[in-house]
Amino acid sequence: MMEGHADLLSAVREDAPDDDQVALPLGSAEEPLVTSPAVTEPEAEIESARALVLADFQPPRTGPLHTAMRWAYRIGIPGQVLSSPLRKPAKPRLLGTVESPLAGNRSAGVALRAGHFMAGGMKLPLGKLDFGSPPKLAPPFVRAVHGFTWMRDLAASAPRTQCVGTAGDLFASWLQANPQVGKGPAWTVELAGLRLLNWIVHAPILLIGDGERLKPKYLDALETTARWLDRNVTGVDDRLAQAAGWSGIVAAGLLMPDGWARRLYGEAGLLKTLGEMVGEDGGVLSRSPSAQAEAVALLVEVRACYAAAGRTHPAALDTMLGLLVPALLSLRMGDRGLGSWQGSAAMSEDALDAIVTASGVRARPMVEAKQWGYQRIRARDALLVFDAAPPPKPKHARHACASTLAFEYSHGPQRIIVNCGGAELAGALVPSRIEQGLRGTSAHSTLVLDDANSTAILLHGQIGKGVEEVDCTRDTIAQGAKNATRLEAAHNGYAARFGLIHRRILMLSDEGTELRGEDVLEPSGRKGKRGKIGFAMRFHLGRGIEARVTEDGRGVHLAMPDASYWQFRLGGDTGEAACSVEDSLWVDGQGRPHGTQQIVVEGLTARSGGRFPWLLKRMG
Repeated sequence: MMEGHADLLSAVREDAPDDDQVALPLGSAEEPLVTSPAVTEPEAEIESARALVLADFQPPRTGPLHTAMRWAYRIGIPGQVLSSPLRKPAKPRLLGTVESPLAGNRSAGVALRAGHFMAGGMKLPLGKLDFGSPPKLAPPFVRAVHGFTWMRDLAASAPRTQCVGTAGDLFASWLQANPQVGKGPAWTVELAGLRLLNWIVHAPILLIGDGERLKPKYLDALETTARWLDRNVTGVDDRLAQAAGWSGIVAAGLLMPDGWARRLYGEAGLLKTLGEMVGEDGGVLSRSPSAQAEAVALLVEVRACYAAAGRTHPAALDTMLGLLVPALLSLRMGDRGLGSWQGSAAMSEDALDAIVTASGVRARPMVEAKQWGYQRIRARDALLVFDAAPPPKPKHARHACASTLAFEYSHGPQRIIVNCGGAELAGALVPSRIEQGLRGTSAHSTLVLDDANSTAILLHGQIGKGVEEVDCTRDTIAQGAKNATRLEAAHNGYAARFGLIHRRILMLSDEGTELRGEDVLEPSGRKGKRGKIGFAMRFHLGRGIEARVTEDGRGVHLAMPDASYWQFRLGGDTGEAACSVEDSLWVDGQGRPHGTQQIVVEGLTARSGGRFPWLLKRMG
């Protein structure tokens, strides 16, 4: 499949228990509204032309006094001096109890109370956790441990009184291992912001009952972390990391004494960062579904902090949630979970529903998002998502992938064509050594030239040169008495190295049971180069699909878990190309890799170009 393919297969853990998946029926021709219990009024379908207005995310225009307060706090004048210069500083305390609508992972919380930490699908005994520096934890554990994201899971697992002991022990262990502010892996803007926000939102599981003994250390840690963020939040380019830092600052300004100036400072920074983090159609510029979900979760908890403080949150938070949620839902597949894009694992239905419900946004999935980059087609029970944009720019990349012109396709609850996914969870059940392989073009359902990535994959989630431009068109065409939706896109990722443009055409029938495709290689200049070059079209198959090559080598029989039968066929004159079936893997929403198969169409093509039509159709 790619370099390191043996490592990919050795990562599969078939003995890992499966979660039950419950899929809602997709019988209607119209996308169902995703709704929160708090929202009852109907909402119009989200249009692709809906644009983010950056002016909505500028600091509130509340007069010269607030502007002066923000400026004074930014240059270092203490909040107490600005808020109440004539009285003594208030005693440290929390001014309210936050009731967050965002539910955690109950299974992870139960495991924590039983003495095991869960991250990326892996369990680690609490006694083996290293809270200090240098870091000895895999990246998924680093985020959970130092960002205190486990507090949400713990709070969802049992009544607060039953969580205090576990929360207090972990909090005390972390403080002991991190005595120096700003030193060690815990002190990044993103982790410090998450940690501060979670400490405030989930304070009751730390402080009630026997947790009272921790209150002095807890309040000191709150103020210390908030002051560190005040000074360092702008020192990182990653806008999602900045948003986490600003969210912590806003929460501290709302729920700690003398926080008026800090809140004004944090609000201005958060709104500005949101405007820079999200594209015109509501997608985060990292193009990552998990980053999109994290942005929604941050705003939900910040909004809950406003409610706890008895203040009205800025309207821009609701505006932003109204943009983020439809874009996130555009990547939902037939089993109601998210697709695998830009390093994200396939988030489960329950996890996605929890975030969307907590947001309070009622909306249909976005169909066409040019800047977010994903095109969506729904035809009865079928769903197709197509990556029709370049990878994110390096300054926005988190776990960037060379996935341009890849697609995912599901019918009913069955994922048929997928991407491997899960690079962001490498280090847990997904071995770190295959992280770059999972981000490569071969780990996605698209065409690969000469075993090369369409965009260079670099270390630490970064990305290099490659695809810079993608042209995409979408229309409806007639196929006899029926119609089909047609997508056509082309990228220039191979133009500089091989002098070829990759163009992909996808046509999904209105019945949803016939997907026609054509991969075209055409010269990028007036004259094509001489000679031949190897190519491979890869179609990674979903879990449980049994694949067998036809006798003529030009097709593949596909037996689905629901007993339906599909066939993949090459069409036209594809020269020396032939079908084969190879091993692959797919990473689920819990970070567990599963052994799957992939259809590979491999051969040589002239450097002057070539055309490779194919058909995927339900036969029974």
